[in-house]
Amino acid sequence: MYRLLFHALFRRMDPEKAHHLAFGWIRLAARTPVLRTLAAAVLAPRHRELRVEALGRRMHGPFGLAAGFDKNGVAIDGMAMLGFDHVEIGTVTGEPQPGNPRKRLFRLVPDRALINRMGFNNDGSAAVAARLAARRPVMATTLGVNIGKTKVVPEAEAVGDYVTSAERLAPHAHYLVVNVSSPNTPGLRNLQAVDHLRPLLTAVREAADRTVTDRHVPLLVKIAPDLADEDVDAVADLALELGLDGIIATNTTIAREGLGLRSASSLVAETGGLSGAPLKERSLQVLRRLHARVGDRITLVGVGGVESAEDVWERILAGATLVQGYSAFIYQGPLWCRRLHRGLADLLRESPYATLAEAVGAEARKVNP
Repeated sequence: MYRLLFHALFRRMDPEKAHHLAFGWIRLAARTPVLRTLAAAVLAPRHRELRVEALGRRMHGPFGLAAGFDKNGVAIDGMAMLGFDHVEIGTVTGEPQPGNPRKRLFRLVPDRALINRMGFNNDGSAAVAARLAARRPVMATTLGVNIGKTKVVPEAEAVGDYVTSAERLAPHAHYLVVNVSSPNTPGLRNLQAVDHLRPLLTAVREAADRTVTDRHVPLLVKIAPDLADEDVDAVADLALELGLDGIIATNTTIAREGLGLRSASSLVAETGGLSGAPLKERSLQVLRRLHARVGDRITLVGVGGVESAEDVWERILAGATLVQGYSAFIYQGPLWCRRLHRGLADLLRESPYATLAEAVGAEARKVNP
Protein backbone atom coordinates (compact mmCIF):
# COMPACT_ATOMS: atom_id res chain seq x y z
CA MET A 1 0.00 0.00 0.00
CA TYR A 2 2.81 2.41 0.87
CA ARG A 3 4.63 1.65 -2.38
CA LEU A 4 1.44 2.37 -4.32
CA LEU A 5 0.94 5.61 -2.40
CA PHE A 6 4.58 6.58 -2.89
CA HIS A 7 4.47 6.06 -6.64
CA ALA A 8 1.00 7.55 -7.06
CA LEU A 9 1.38 10.60 -4.81
CA PHE A 10 4.70 11.22 -3.10
CA ARG A 11 6.91 10.49 -6.11
CA ARG A 12 5.13 13.17 -8.14
CA MET A 13 5.29 15.69 -5.33
CA ASP A 14 8.23 17.93 -4.51
CA PRO A 15 10.29 15.86 -2.02
CA GLU A 16 10.34 18.57 0.64
CA LYS A 17 6.58 19.11 0.41
CA ALA A 18 6.04 15.35 0.64
CA HIS A 19 8.27 15.27 3.71
CA HIS A 20 6.22 17.96 5.44
CA LEU A 21 2.95 16.23 4.53
CA ALA A 22 4.05 12.87 5.91
CA PHE A 23 5.60 14.60 8.90
CA GLY A 24 2.28 16.26 9.66
CA TRP A 25 0.46 12.92 9.63
CA ILE A 26 3.04 11.44 12.02
CA ARG A 27 2.70 14.35 14.44
CA LEU A 28 -1.10 14.20 14.31
CA ALA A 29 -1.15 10.47 15.06
CA ALA A 30 1.29 10.92 17.95
CA ARG A 31 -0.90 13.64 19.51
CA THR A 32 -4.05 11.49 19.29
CA PRO A 33 -4.03 8.89 22.10
CA VAL A 34 -6.09 6.24 20.30
CA LEU A 35 -4.13 6.53 17.05
CA ARG A 36 -0.84 6.60 18.92
CA THR A 37 -1.65 3.46 20.88
CA LEU A 38 -2.84 1.55 17.83
CA ALA A 39 0.10 2.68 15.69
CA ALA A 40 2.67 1.77 18.34
CA ALA A 41 1.08 -1.66 18.84
CA VAL A 42 1.33 -2.41 15.13
CA LEU A 43 4.53 -0.59 14.16
CA ALA A 44 6.66 -0.82 17.29
CA PRO A 45 6.31 -4.28 18.89
CA ARG A 46 9.19 -4.90 21.27
CA HIS A 47 11.60 -7.81 21.05
CA ARG A 48 13.18 -8.43 24.44
CA GLU A 49 16.22 -10.11 22.89
CA LEU A 50 17.11 -6.91 21.02
CA ARG A 51 17.53 -4.74 24.13
CA VAL A 52 20.86 -2.96 24.31
CA GLU A 53 22.76 -0.79 26.75
CA ALA A 54 24.62 2.13 25.21
CA LEU A 55 25.59 5.67 26.14
CA GLY A 56 24.40 5.06 29.68
CA ARG A 57 20.90 4.11 28.54
CA ARG A 58 18.87 0.93 28.28
CA MET A 59 17.18 0.92 24.87
CA HIS A 60 14.48 -1.26 23.37
CA GLY A 61 16.80 -2.06 20.47
CA PRO A 62 19.81 -0.79 18.52
CA PHE A 63 18.08 0.98 15.65
CA GLY A 64 17.42 4.70 15.67
CA LEU A 65 16.46 7.62 13.47
CA ALA A 66 19.41 9.57 12.10
CA ALA A 67 19.55 13.35 12.35
CA GLY A 68 17.98 15.31 9.52
CA PHE A 69 14.41 14.02 9.56
CA ASP A 70 13.21 15.90 12.66
CA LYS A 71 15.36 19.00 12.63
CA ASN A 72 13.48 20.91 15.32
CA GLY A 73 12.41 18.22 17.79
CA VAL A 74 8.71 18.45 16.98
CA ALA A 75 7.92 14.75 16.37
CA ILE A 76 10.04 12.79 18.84
CA ASP A 77 7.06 10.81 20.16
CA GLY A 78 5.84 10.24 16.61
CA MET A 79 9.12 8.68 15.53
CA ALA A 80 9.22 6.51 18.65
CA MET A 81 5.65 5.47 17.83
CA LEU A 82 6.93 4.23 14.46
CA GLY A 83 9.43 1.95 16.20
CA PHE A 84 12.71 3.86 16.28
CA ASP A 85 14.64 2.83 19.41
CA HIS A 86 16.32 6.22 19.67
CA VAL A 87 15.64 9.51 17.94
CA GLU A 88 18.35 12.00 17.01
CA ILE A 89 17.02 15.46 16.24
CA GLY A 90 18.77 18.28 14.41
CA THR A 91 21.05 19.42 13.11
CA VAL A 92 20.42 22.42 15.40
CA THR A 93 22.55 25.55 15.03
CA GLY A 94 23.32 28.32 17.48
CA GLU A 95 21.07 30.77 15.63
CA PRO A 96 17.94 30.11 13.55
CA GLN A 97 18.47 29.93 9.81
CA PRO A 98 16.31 29.19 6.75
CA GLY A 99 18.83 26.92 5.04
CA ASN A 100 19.69 26.98 1.37
CA PRO A 101 17.32 28.15 -1.37
CA ARG A 102 14.83 25.62 -2.69
CA LYS A 103 14.85 23.26 -4.54
CA ARG A 104 17.26 21.50 -2.17
CA LEU A 105 16.11 17.89 -1.82
CA PHE A 106 16.13 15.34 -4.66
CA ARG A 107 15.10 11.69 -4.95
CA LEU A 108 17.15 9.26 -7.01
CA VAL A 109 14.49 6.57 -6.97
CA PRO A 110 16.25 3.87 -9.05
CA ASP A 111 19.21 4.05 -6.67
CA ARG A 112 17.09 4.30 -3.50
CA ALA A 113 19.04 7.43 -2.69
CA LEU A 114 18.62 11.11 -1.85
CA ILE A 115 20.66 14.21 -2.53
CA ASN A 116 20.15 17.09 -0.14
CA ARG A 117 21.62 20.53 0.30
CA MET A 118 19.20 21.65 2.99
CA GLY A 119 21.83 23.77 4.73
CA PHE A 120 20.87 23.15 8.36
CA ASN A 121 17.44 24.82 8.13
CA ASN A 122 16.19 24.94 11.74
CA ASP A 123 14.64 27.11 14.43
CA GLY A 124 17.91 27.68 16.31
CA SER A 125 19.11 26.31 19.63
CA ALA A 126 17.16 28.70 21.84
CA ALA A 127 13.80 27.79 20.28
CA VAL A 128 14.54 24.07 20.17
CA ALA A 129 15.72 24.12 23.81
CA ALA A 130 12.49 25.84 24.87
CA ARG A 131 10.47 23.26 22.95
CA LEU A 132 12.31 20.36 24.59
CA ALA A 133 11.93 21.94 28.04
CA ALA A 134 8.16 22.15 27.56
CA ARG A 135 7.88 18.65 26.14
CA ARG A 136 5.94 16.01 28.06
CA PRO A 137 6.98 12.65 26.58
CA VAL A 138 4.29 10.06 25.95
CA MET A 139 6.57 7.49 24.30
CA ALA A 140 9.71 6.16 25.98
CA THR A 141 12.77 6.74 23.82
CA THR A 142 16.37 7.92 23.95
CA LEU A 143 16.84 11.44 22.63
CA GLY A 144 19.99 12.59 20.88
CA VAL A 145 20.59 16.19 19.86
CA ASN A 146 22.84 16.90 16.89
CA ILE A 147 24.45 20.38 16.82
CA GLY A 148 26.21 22.20 13.99
CA LYS A 149 27.64 25.58 12.98
CA THR A 150 25.48 28.55 12.06
CA LYS A 151 26.26 29.40 8.44
CA VAL A 152 26.96 33.11 8.98
CA VAL A 153 29.34 32.46 11.87
CA PRO A 154 32.96 32.65 10.67
CA GLU A 155 35.01 29.48 10.97
CA ALA A 156 37.25 31.22 13.50
CA GLU A 157 34.23 31.72 15.79
CA ALA A 158 32.74 28.25 15.32
CA VAL A 159 33.72 26.99 18.79
CA GLY A 160 31.66 29.69 20.51
CA ASP A 161 28.68 28.91 18.29
CA TYR A 162 28.79 25.20 19.18
CA VAL A 163 29.24 26.05 22.89
CA THR A 164 26.11 28.20 22.82
CA SER A 165 24.09 25.30 21.42
CA ALA A 166 25.61 22.83 23.87
CA GLU A 167 24.78 25.01 26.86
CA ARG A 168 21.18 25.41 25.73
CA LEU A 169 20.52 21.83 24.62
CA ALA A 170 22.60 19.55 26.84
CA PRO A 171 20.08 19.70 29.73
CA HIS A 172 17.42 18.18 27.47
CA ALA A 173 19.52 15.56 25.66
CA HIS A 174 20.35 11.97 26.53
CA TYR A 175 23.38 12.45 24.29
CA LEU A 176 24.93 15.24 22.19
CA VAL A 177 26.46 14.94 18.72
CA VAL A 178 28.93 17.44 17.26
CA ASN A 179 28.29 17.50 13.52
CA VAL A 180 31.34 18.63 11.55
CA SER A 181 30.61 16.55 8.48
CA SER A 182 27.71 18.02 6.50
CA PRO A 183 28.82 19.13 3.03
CA ASN A 184 26.20 21.87 2.90
CA THR A 185 27.67 24.47 5.27
CA PRO A 186 30.74 26.21 3.84
CA GLY A 187 33.90 25.43 5.81
CA LEU A 188 32.21 22.96 8.15
CA ARG A 189 34.17 19.90 7.06
CA ASN A 190 37.41 21.78 7.71
CA LEU A 191 36.59 21.33 11.40
CA GLN A 192 37.19 17.56 11.03
CA ALA A 193 40.93 18.25 10.91
CA VAL A 194 42.28 17.19 14.29
CA ASP A 195 43.90 20.57 14.99
CA HIS A 196 40.46 22.21 14.69
CA LEU A 197 38.47 19.34 16.15
CA ARG A 198 40.40 19.03 19.42
CA PRO A 199 39.57 22.52 20.80
CA LEU A 200 36.00 22.27 19.50
CA LEU A 201 35.23 18.96 21.20
CA THR A 202 37.04 20.03 24.37
CA ALA A 203 34.97 23.22 24.59
CA VAL A 204 31.67 21.42 23.95
CA ARG A 205 32.53 18.79 26.57
CA GLU A 206 33.30 21.49 29.12
CA ALA A 207 30.11 23.37 28.26
CA ALA A 208 27.95 20.28 28.71
CA ASP A 209 29.62 19.44 32.02
CA ARG A 210 29.29 23.01 33.25
CA THR A 211 25.61 23.18 32.31
CA VAL A 212 24.51 19.70 33.45
CA THR A 213 26.03 18.85 36.82
CA ASP A 214 23.78 16.03 38.00
CA ARG A 215 24.55 13.53 35.21
CA HIS A 216 26.95 12.77 32.39
CA VAL A 217 25.76 13.80 28.93
CA PRO A 218 27.51 11.51 26.42
CA LEU A 219 29.29 13.35 23.61
CA LEU A 220 29.78 11.93 20.11
CA VAL A 221 31.23 13.29 16.89
CA LYS A 222 29.77 12.59 13.44
CA ILE A 223 32.26 12.22 10.59
CA ALA A 224 32.08 12.17 6.80
CA PRO A 225 32.61 9.10 4.61
CA ASP A 226 34.87 11.22 2.41
CA LEU A 227 37.68 11.38 4.97
CA ALA A 228 40.91 9.70 3.92
CA ASP A 229 41.71 6.56 5.88
CA GLU A 230 44.55 8.24 7.78
CA ASP A 231 42.17 11.03 8.81
CA VAL A 232 39.64 8.46 10.06
CA ASP A 233 42.44 7.01 12.19
CA ALA A 234 43.33 10.47 13.48
CA VAL A 235 39.74 11.16 14.55
CA ALA A 236 39.57 7.76 16.25
CA ASP A 237 42.78 8.49 18.17
CA LEU A 238 41.49 11.94 19.15
CA ALA A 239 38.22 10.45 20.41
CA LEU A 240 40.17 8.12 22.67
CA GLU A 241 42.48 10.92 23.80
CA LEU A 242 39.58 13.19 24.77
CA GLY A 243 37.46 10.44 26.28
CA LEU A 244 34.57 10.92 23.86
CA ASP A 245 31.65 8.57 24.29
CA GLY A 246 31.22 7.69 20.65
CA ILE A 247 31.65 8.29 16.92
CA ILE A 248 28.88 8.25 14.31
CA ALA A 249 29.98 6.90 10.94
CA THR A 250 28.94 8.36 8.60
CA ASN A 251 27.24 11.48 7.25
CA THR A 252 26.34 11.97 3.57
CA THR A 253 28.95 11.92 0.81
CA ILE A 254 29.88 14.40 -1.91
CA ALA A 255 31.01 11.48 -4.11
CA ARG A 256 28.70 10.04 -6.75
CA GLU A 257 30.15 6.55 -7.08
CA GLY A 258 27.71 3.65 -7.05
CA LEU A 259 24.87 5.43 -8.79
CA GLY A 260 23.13 3.40 -11.48
CA LEU A 261 22.76 4.47 -15.08
CA ARG A 262 19.02 4.86 -14.67
CA SER A 263 19.27 7.90 -12.40
CA ALA A 264 18.69 11.09 -14.34
CA SER A 265 21.98 12.78 -15.10
CA SER A 266 20.46 16.14 -14.17
CA LEU A 267 19.83 14.87 -10.64
CA VAL A 268 23.21 13.19 -10.29
CA ALA A 269 24.80 16.54 -11.10
CA GLU A 270 22.98 18.31 -8.26
CA THR A 271 25.29 19.52 -5.49
CA GLY A 272 24.77 18.31 -1.95
CA GLY A 273 25.19 15.23 0.19
CA LEU A 274 24.25 11.83 -1.21
CA SER A 275 22.59 9.38 1.16
CA GLY A 276 20.93 6.00 0.78
CA ALA A 277 21.98 2.71 -0.77
CA PRO A 278 25.04 3.96 -2.71
CA LEU A 279 26.66 5.04 0.57
CA LYS A 280 26.50 1.56 2.10
CA GLU A 281 29.94 0.21 1.27
CA ARG A 282 32.02 3.28 2.13
CA SER A 283 30.14 3.82 5.39
CA LEU A 284 30.80 0.21 6.33
CA GLN A 285 34.50 0.56 5.46
CA VAL A 286 34.80 3.59 7.76
CA LEU A 287 33.02 1.74 10.55
CA ARG A 288 35.35 -1.24 10.26
CA ARG A 289 38.39 1.02 10.30
CA LEU A 290 37.15 2.84 13.38
CA HIS A 291 36.48 -0.41 15.21
CA ALA A 292 39.95 -1.69 14.35
CA ARG A 293 41.32 1.48 15.96
CA VAL A 294 39.11 1.90 19.04
CA GLY A 295 37.74 -1.60 19.71
CA ASP A 296 35.06 -1.53 22.38
CA ARG A 297 36.47 1.47 24.24
CA ILE A 298 33.86 3.85 22.83
CA THR A 299 30.43 3.43 21.25
CA LEU A 300 30.30 3.29 17.46
CA VAL A 301 27.12 4.19 15.62
CA GLY A 302 26.76 2.89 12.05
CA VAL A 303 24.71 4.90 9.56
CA GLY A 304 24.67 5.24 5.79
CA GLY A 305 22.89 3.00 3.31
CA VAL A 306 21.07 0.96 5.95
CA GLU A 307 17.96 -0.59 4.40
CA SER A 308 17.35 -4.04 5.88
CA ALA A 309 17.78 -6.20 8.95
CA GLU A 310 20.77 -7.77 7.21
CA ASP A 311 22.35 -4.31 6.90
CA VAL A 312 21.84 -3.65 10.61
CA TRP A 313 23.29 -7.05 11.50
CA GLU A 314 26.31 -6.41 9.27
CA ARG A 315 26.99 -3.11 11.05
CA ILE A 316 26.74 -4.78 14.44
CA LEU A 317 29.16 -7.52 13.48
CA ALA A 318 31.50 -4.81 12.15
CA GLY A 319 31.54 -3.05 15.52
CA ALA A 320 28.48 -0.82 15.80
CA THR A 321 26.56 -0.94 19.07
CA LEU A 322 23.88 1.32 17.60
CA VAL A 323 22.70 1.71 13.99
CA GLN A 324 20.72 4.54 12.41
CA GLY A 325 18.77 5.12 9.22
CA TYR A 326 16.82 7.79 7.40
CA SER A 327 16.77 7.60 3.59
CA ALA A 328 15.31 4.10 3.37
CA PHE A 329 12.40 5.26 5.54
CA ILE A 330 11.35 7.50 2.64
CA TYR A 331 11.21 4.53 0.27
CA GLN A 332 9.94 1.80 2.60
CA GLY A 333 7.42 3.65 4.74
CA PRO A 334 6.02 3.20 8.25
CA LEU A 335 6.47 -0.58 8.44
CA TRP A 336 10.21 -0.27 8.00
CA CYS A 337 11.18 -0.46 11.67
CA ARG A 338 8.81 -3.35 12.28
CA ARG A 339 10.43 -5.35 9.48
CA LEU A 340 13.94 -4.46 10.66
CA HIS A 341 13.29 -5.51 14.24
CA ARG A 342 11.61 -8.76 13.26
CA GLY A 343 14.39 -9.66 10.84
CA LEU A 344 17.10 -8.71 13.31
CA ALA A 345 15.55 -10.86 16.02
CA ASP A 346 15.53 -13.79 13.57
CA LEU A 347 19.18 -13.21 12.67
CA LEU A 348 20.19 -13.12 16.32
CA ARG A 349 18.33 -16.36 17.06
CA GLU A 350 20.05 -18.06 14.13
CA SER A 351 23.49 -16.83 15.20
CA PRO A 352 25.86 -18.29 17.80
CA TYR A 353 25.39 -15.20 19.99
CA ALA A 354 23.04 -15.01 22.95
CA THR A 355 22.75 -11.21 22.88
CA LEU A 356 23.41 -8.35 20.51
CA ALA A 357 26.21 -7.20 22.82
CA GLU A 358 28.04 -10.46 22.12
CA ALA A 359 27.69 -9.88 18.38
CA VAL A 360 29.18 -6.36 18.39
CA GLY A 361 32.53 -6.53 16.63
CA ALA A 362 32.39 -10.32 16.19
CA GLU A 363 33.63 -9.99 12.62
CA ALA A 364 36.99 -8.64 13.80
CA ARG A 365 37.32 -11.29 16.51
CA LYS A 366 37.03 -14.01 13.88
CA VAL A 367 39.89 -12.46 11.95
CA ASN A 368 41.99 -11.83 15.09
CA PRO A 369 40.86 -14.45 17.63
